Amino acid sequence: MTEPLAPAHLPPGIRSRIIRQVNGLDMHVLEAGAADKPLLLLLHGFPELAFSWRHVMPRLAEAGYHVVAPDQRGYGRTTGWTAAFDGEIQSFGPLNYVRDALALVAALGRTQVAAVIGHDFGSPVAGNCALSRPDVFRAAVLMSAPYAGPRPWPLGVPGAPEAATGLASGAMNEALARLDPPRKHYQWYYSTREANENMWRAKQGLGNFIRAYYHHKSADWAANKPHRLAGWEALELAVMPTYYIMPLGLGMAETVAAEMPGAAEIAANRWLPEEDLAVYAMEYGRTGFQGGLQAYRCTTSGLAAAEMRLFAGRRIEVPACYIAGASDWGVYQKPGDFEAMQTRACADLRGCHLVPGAGHWVQQEQPGATVAHVLEFLRGL
Repeated sequence: MTEPLAPAHLPPGIRSRIIRQVNGLDMHVLEAGAADKPLLLLLHGFPELAFSWRHVMPRLAEAGYHVVAPDQRGYGRTTGWTAAFDGEIQSFGPLNYVRDALALVAALGRTQVAAVIGHDFGSPVAGNCALSRPDVFRAAVLMSAPYAGPRPWPLGVPGAPEAATGLASGAMNEALARLDPPRKHYQWYYSTREANENMWRAKQGLGNFIRAYYHHKSADWAANKPHRLAGWEALELAVMPTYYIMPLGLGMAETVAAEMPGAAEIAANRWLPEEDLAVYAMEYGRTGFQGGLQAYRCTTSGLAAAEMRLFAGRRIEVPACYIAGASDWGVYQKPGDFEAMQTRACADLRGCHLVPGAGHWVQQEQPGATVAHVLEFLRGL
């Protein structure tokens, strides 16, 4: 039976426990603050953990909130999921992540969440929670990954099958492969059988792989200078760094190895010191990455879009805001999503904040600014 994370790994004020039978899971959560305070639910991304919120949880608790961050399905010390590549992936679909969140809220003895806050993959989970159950999730903070909302039903073609578009069609990956030099989209790579082993058993070692991956996507990597892309076209996507548009013949482990920071950079890193990196390596060393990769397979297979068509035409009606690093390509990696979030997907978007000095890991790289934006938003509710 999996045990809670040892207190020695956690900052003061954060505690760890396992909550049994949460939508079929034994869910590991980190929490801070008193249980009678308004609830904030924090949902991490890939390849992250509840631990990724360690810098912001005590500060949010000090502001008067009960802050709860689970290891999501497929991650960390949460158990009850299986991630066999040849097994089912439906349980990793978007609506089951919403069910996980609802079940956790109920297990905590609550009927409402003051705000659901999601980063990276956790951002669409948070958005889907607010979209589908606004009675429970009373506000949403979306980080790094813009929320563009469910795809609409195709109109004017009765009886015709739904056309697969975007990542589900495979056409973009084929177009990237025809470039010189040939490339591939990282989400298609993450959907392959070999992706888990490539990263889990990285030749440079798991810790060095995670270090290089986090560094490459952070503001510490000086070449991260994101900008809007003209459209969903191979030549446009190919201007992005290799952690998004990869060399065709390399796995992610080899791709990020070329950007491994030097000893001086590692020693100077305050947001991911060696003892924190060791926690990620310990946890992913036990589980591998396949649990997290299953959700990418739901995207590239079209399952995720098909599930969310249930809410086609709906938008997030509760108050929302968006926070990302100014050096985060995640803002623009899906051309049009940042704009769609502002014009169509959110009825009451109360700010888009691009934080200087942060790349993709905004709540880790710049926790003070992140908390300030979150609290400003919460005070206005």
